[in-house]
Amino acid sequence: MKRITDLKGSFKLHNGVEIPYLGLGTYQSDNDQEVVDAVSYALQIGYRHIDTASVYGNEEGVGKGVVESGIHRDDLFVVSKVWNTDQGYETTLRAFDASLERLNLDYLDLYLIHWPVSGKYKDTWRALEKLYSEKRIKAIGVSNFMQHHLEDLLTTAEVVPMVNQMEFHPYVVQQDLVDFCYLKGIQYEAWSPFMQGKVFNLDICQELSKKYKKSVAQVILRWNLQKGIVTIPKSVKKERIKSNADIFDFDISDEDVAYLDSLDRAERIGPDPDNFDF
Repeated sequence: MKRITDLKGSFKLHNGVEIPYLGLGTYQSDNDQEVVDAVSYALQIGYRHIDTASVYGNEEGVGKGVVESGIHRDDLFVVSKVWNTDQGYETTLRAFDASLERLNLDYLDLYLIHWPVSGKYKDTWRALEKLYSEKRIKAIGVSNFMQHHLEDLLTTAEVVPMVNQMEFHPYVVQQDLVDFCYLKGIQYEAWSPFMQGKVFNLDICQELSKKYKKSVAQVILRWNLQKGIVTIPKSVKKERIKSNADIFDFDISDEDVAYLDSLDRAERIGPDPDNFDF
């Protein structure tokens, strides 16, 4: 088990950059005061990792929240992603500039290829490598890449991706992919850790909640971190943002970690990385 200490704790990427292991996701957070307040509040109570994407349409709000928090930029870890319609070499370079402008930032801590668009993601990766070499991004990675996508990318990549952000929850564990990523030095990261709310209805999660005297959400996030997986639960509610960070005063047993792993049934909430059309 990796040592999980506090809200400002982090895992080290293969290039030495530290990624805070608990972050705030902003998917489906409106680009208005809602996301501004959520980001600002999260940062003020100790979060340091904020995840957005161009397709979320809220980069401006995220940037405003960063400013309103009053936290120094160097203490933050801000992530965005290039969308599918912008993939390709030159178009990715332009998309990155546009994201930076919307966020009102000089650099990103992590930039990801959002989906493995066939015939494009290698050129997109070359663009990310260029931006990384120019020190405009501290780390580069991918999202929704299965093992064969990664293997294909690695045939031409000069830089091994630092992160693979995947759908990850008790019904989609994909331990083989987790193991492959760690073998290659790629940090695994979870999106949709709560199965868009469905995890709260699982009997075993209710049982574990009672056992550890923690909410289901707290148990699931702790499970993520104990597996060495970065996690970015999304919320715009202050009480939920605060509660999600209250996971550093207990440990889940190895047996319970293994049991949650065993629930894997390849039942996705989001699109299949091998079969998407957007």
